[in-house]
Order: sequence, then structure tokens, then C-alpha cells
Amino acid sequence: MILKINRGTVELWKDNGSFVCGIGQNNAVDADLNKEETHIVITLTNGYVELRKINGSFVQYITMGKATKARFNGTDIAVTMENGKMELRKQNGSFIRYI
Repeated sequence: MILKINRGTVELWKDNGSFVCGIGQNNAVDADLNKEETHIVITLTNGYVELRKINGSFVQYITMGKATKARFNGTDIAVTMENGKMELRKQNGSFIRYI
């Protein structure tokens, strides 16, 4: 699967180029798909990071503000903050450690 951000909406595309669905409410700045292609982590313009299923349904917030980017790191999520620090968090949002 391929993720594309178009005017703040995360678009999900198959590898053959066919459109699958749009996810979000026009406020995404970054997104990442996990290795199993079952979940998407989305960084929003307000600095929130949210976890969604591949069908677009909301799971939960990972962090509530000041994030600039989030990436899957195995089963955990690495979140880059505005101050340059990187936090490692579980998929339930709980803090593990700074990297």
C-alpha cells in the first residue's frame, strides 16, 4: 500500500495505482503505515498523533500536541517533537523512553 497526503487528507492507494480510500479531516501533515499494513499513524497540524486502522476508523491518540512526525518502529511508534526530542511510545500511547 502507498500513503499520499493530498490537501491534508491521507489517501491510501494499492501498489497497482488504484485508489482505496481517504482518511482524516483535511488536517494531516504526515503519515506512516505499519509493516503488517493494518494501522496508520497520522500527525496532524495541531501536533496531535493519532492511530487509525487501515479502514480509517479511529483507534486512539498517541500524543496530544507538539509532534512534527511519527513513524512505526516495529510495534512501537517513534514520535519526533517540536523541540527535536524523539519519544518512543507503545501503540496504546504510553511513553516508553526518549531516544
